[in-house]
This record gives sequence, structure tokens and C-alpha cells, in this order.
Amino acid sequence: MDNERQIRSARLASRCLVPVAAAAVMPILAVIAAGVALAQTAPPQPSLGLREQPAQQGTPNPPAAQQSPSPSENPGLINEMGKLFEKSLSILPPLKTPGETIDDLNARAKDAGEALSRLAKPGSMVSGRVICPVGANGTPDCKSGADKLCQSKGYKEGKSLNTDSAQTCSAKVMIPGRQRKPEDCRTDNYVTTALCQ
Repeated sequence: MDNERQIRSARLASRCLVPVAAAAVMPILAVIAAGVALAQTAPPQPSLGLREQPAQQGTPNPPAAQQSPSPSENPGLINEMGKLFEKSLSILPPLKTPGETIDDLNARAKDAGEALSRLAKPGSMVSGRVICPVGANGTPDCKSGADKLCQSKGYKEGKSLNTDSAQTCSAKVMIPGRQRKPEDCRTDNYVTTALCQ
């Protein structure tokens, strides 16, 4: 009994859907047919709002250059946009192939690597302990101390990275009861780490 009801319901639904589908498709087909008919019967529109003058009898036909556009060239908006698009494409630089793009990136990476190698000069960091001599103005000259440290390791010159200082006193300060004087002790500076080249 239930099967018979389901079969009747399905038949009834299929009978109702066919007219509904036909009713939905018919207006679309009518619009398409009207558009085709209108395109075939509509006279060509003059471009830029200019009207063509009717040819007078006794006057020669205008030269070919002044005649209306050929049927293959439509002076409408779509055609003008297409021309504008073609012009913009001719202005742009040509696109590179993937191989050309990769070659260009490799060349740029090589140039960047060479620039970095020029910036970071080869050098080594060395450790030791070399005194900084006192300069003419009384301050320690740790540049010459760094040069001496690097030359002791086989390099040409260096730059001080780390220094240390220590107080050096004469044996007189060890005498019991003796007053300490300013010239009894001095502060020495040492280069302990240098970047050598």
C-alpha cells in the first residue's frame, strides 16, 4: 500500500515539473531570439553622435577613406575598450619566461653575495695579553697593542675587541710604615682579544 502511494506521488510530481521547467525556459529563449532578431534588423548607429548626410544627386561618392567603418570594425564601446587594452599591452615591458626570471634572480643573488664578501673582510679573532703603550697625550694606545697581538699570531694588523687593566706597583709600597706616593703605582691596560687581518 505504501509503495503504491509513493509511486503515485512520484508520477504526480513528474507531471507537475515538466510544465514548470518549460515555463522557466521559454522566457529565456524568447529573450535570446529577440536579441538575435534585433541585431539582424537594427540599422548601424553612427559613431560619436554624427548623422550621415543623404547623398545628393550629381555629387560624387565620398572617397573610401571618408566612408563609414567597415562592417568588420564596430565603433562601439567594446571595440574601443579592446583597442585601449591592446595599446596598454604594447606599453608594458615584455614578460620574462620562468627560465629568464630564475637567471635574473641568480645574477642578483651572486651580486649580493659579492657585495657582502667585500663588506666582511676576512679576519680572525685572536686572544692573548699585550700591553697598550702610553701615547704622547698620556692615554693608552690600544691600537698598537692590538697590532702587536695580531703580529705575534702571524697577521698584519688588528683592532682591539676586549681590554683589561691592572695596577702595577713598585716594591717600595711593601715597606712597613712608608707613606704611599702617587708615582709608586700605575695602571696598565692590556689588549686581550683582537680582530686580526
